[in-house]
Amino acid sequence: MDGDYIIGGVFSIHYNMHTVKHNYTTMPEPLRCTGSIDSRELRSSRGMVFAIEEINNSTELLPGIKLGYQIYDSCASVPVAVHVAFQLSSGLDPVFYTGDNCSQSGMVMAIVGESGSTPSISMLRIIGPFNIPQVSHFATCACLSDKQQYPSFFRTIPSDQFQADALAKLVKHFGWTWIGAVRSDSDYGNNGMASFLDSAHKEGICVEYSESFYWTHPHSKIQRVADVIRRSTATVVVAFTSPGDMRILLEELSLEPSTPRQWIGSEAWVTDKDMLRFSFCAGAIGFGIEQSVIPGLRDFLLDLSPPKVASSPVFTEFWEDTFNCRLGTSAATDKSVCDGTEDIETIQSPYTDTSQLRITNMVYKAVYAIAHAIHNAVCQETNSITLCDKFARIESNEVLTQLKKVHFSQNGYNVSFDAKGDPVATYELVNWQKTESGSLELVTVGHYDASLPVGQEFRINRNLTWVEGGTQVPVSVCTDGCPPGTRKVLQKGKPICCYDCILCPEGEMSNATDSPDCFPCPKEFWPNAERDTCLPKPVEFLSFNEVLGIILAVFSVGGACLAIITAAVFYRHRTSPIVRANNSELSFLLLFSLTLCFLCSLTFIGAPSEWSCMLRHTAFGITFVLCMSCVLGKTIVVLMAFKATLPGSNVMKWFGPPQQRMTVVSFTFIQVLICTIWLVLSPPFPKKNLTTYKERIILECALGSAIGFWAVLGYIGLLAVFCFVLAVLARKLPDNFNEAKLITFSMLIFCAVWITFIPAYISSPGKFTVAVEIFAILASSFGLILCIFAPKCFIILFKPEKNTKKHLMNKNQF
Repeated sequence: MDGDYIIGGVFSIHYNMHTVKHNYTTMPEPLRCTGSIDSRELRSSRGMVFAIEEINNSTELLPGIKLGYQIYDSCASVPVAVHVAFQLSSGLDPVFYTGDNCSQSGMVMAIVGESGSTPSISMLRIIGPFNIPQVSHFATCACLSDKQQYPSFFRTIPSDQFQADALAKLVKHFGWTWIGAVRSDSDYGNNGMASFLDSAHKEGICVEYSESFYWTHPHSKIQRVADVIRRSTATVVVAFTSPGDMRILLEELSLEPSTPRQWIGSEAWVTDKDMLRFSFCAGAIGFGIEQSVIPGLRDFLLDLSPPKVASSPVFTEFWEDTFNCRLGTSAATDKSVCDGTEDIETIQSPYTDTSQLRITNMVYKAVYAIAHAIHNAVCQETNSITLCDKFARIESNEVLTQLKKVHFSQNGYNVSFDAKGDPVATYELVNWQKTESGSLELVTVGHYDASLPVGQEFRINRNLTWVEGGTQVPVSVCTDGCPPGTRKVLQKGKPICCYDCILCPEGEMSNATDSPDCFPCPKEFWPNAERDTCLPKPVEFLSFNEVLGIILAVFSVGGACLAIITAAVFYRHRTSPIVRANNSELSFLLLFSLTLCFLCSLTFIGAPSEWSCMLRHTAFGITFVLCMSCVLGKTIVVLMAFKATLPGSNVMKWFGPPQQRMTVVSFTFIQVLICTIWLVLSPPFPKKNLTTYKERIILECALGSAIGFWAVLGYIGLLAVFCFVLAVLARKLPDNFNEAKLITFSMLIFCAVWITFIPAYISSPGKFTVAVEIFAILASSFGLILCIFAPKCFIILFKPEKNTKKHLMNKNQF
């Protein structure tokens, strides 16, 4: 249609181009399109005509000016698109200008289209130097945002960069980390998939395979891509393809059914209603351009009178394909002649379906954007009256300049372009859901708005259905998530989403799924059996409530009672010869010290405290020295008594009772002095032992000064050895009252116990260290009381006939 200013339009109404054979001997036949008509693209081209007629009838936009149009079919091919670009840039003016200044009378002001990215790029190479603006309604390749290469390109549909980011966020949202990817081998598919893979990588998503194909490729190539999909383990497939390419792939997949896949689609095909016939893709989701309503468009589309149809080859072909009849004599002979009763309103076709206008609205906005740019270039507003000069000869670069500034609202749709020529990116999330009749329909289930803050762009407001109509989100991971208590270990040569789950090492935990690392628990905590949380370490010490503590306490108290009973027996028979003959004063003092020895072992049981730590070691050291002093005194008495029986001996007056008491006090005082120095300089103290056992805390008494501890033990050992030597020297004295043999046995037991105690004490872990010390105290104490006092008590209680002076003086028997 002619007009004051012409707008060009390029649409992929057909998806095939007739293959031209060049023999270089004859003129090549002209390029022409073949195959069936894309009803959606035909509707878009009619939408452009509708918008231009609406503008021509407007009194506000370009009043008094008529817009014309030239609309071409590019067949979705580069050669035809290039040919169209030359025609649009040079015009159809038959006059050849030979002057210095080329006239632009035949040049269009701007171009709406093309539908695909690759044909659009080809056209821009031609029309770019002429500064003819191109406003695409469906070319989404992010590469077209490069203003250095494509300064005259604009679009009303968002760039694929936004869609790629949205798709990556969508995949991440549903927890899919193992996906397959297929794309059209074109600028649209390759650039869109490259953007998606980059965004997916940032989201931690792994791709099992990434295959490309094109509708012109050999069938074997399409078949190979289909086989890759069938053999893959990823249940989710992201497809960045054009509708024509996707149609060919799905037809190939339908020939040999395989494991159902969850399809994630780019806008180009996932909102194409022609694709809904592939029922095995039920549950597919993807982003689509927002739905819109264009008042009056449906009536305009249905206004196809027989004369109008017959006058247009495109409408003729569409009519014949739709009703399977022929108009006139040019159609195939196997079809019946159209009888005139055909009603376009009765058919179900994307051409007539205006319930979910998406791309057509992009065409509508593109036409209005160009009209506003022309309006701003040729119209002026004076006193609220808009005056436009339809005779003004403007050049396309003026329209280009004005397009960068347009900002208007039409039918509730805001239209503007950023510095890259892109609009604000908003999408609907669409889902292929089955109806009650079993057919598929597009359902809007969410929205994506790139202008919102990070993390708030994406929202879902309806339930989705999934592959095969399921209600559960499908799982698509290379490895099932590692549960808490384990960590991920990557499998060699595989993507990061493929890994093994390794149990956390001892002492470490992880409390999150798919944790890359395990973390050590704090110092006083230890992981549970599942190693998914840290619990306070159990505190361990020798307690009165446990069996070992009870047994040792019973023996301790029992030993003390035995010493008291023995003292009572001795006191009851204190006047008997056997008691008087064995130095009763030292015997009672020895029994008293043994009672204390038995009882001091109780201080080793229970939770260590500051006072109990100091008491247990000092009480043990002092009472044992008191005990050894008494035994030593008794041994010396035996030796002195024997010396006193020799003629002329006056020894006993030098070691009488006062000297014996003084000996005991002196030896004990030395130990008291050692313990005092120990407690003053570096006393024992309670501490938490975290090293012996990693999984529990040992409450124990630290020695403070190891020198002090070993000085106390060493002094006891010195007295015991000295006593043992003296007892050995006196063991063969020929007196029945001689205690030397008994003391020798008791010292032998005592020394054996404490010699074995040292390695046992050092090597015993935890509370058993304390148990070994208590055992050594009880064993040595029982050794003393049984060896020294048991024989005497036996005679006193059961052999009273031997408890006489005469028997004791008998040197031939004991």
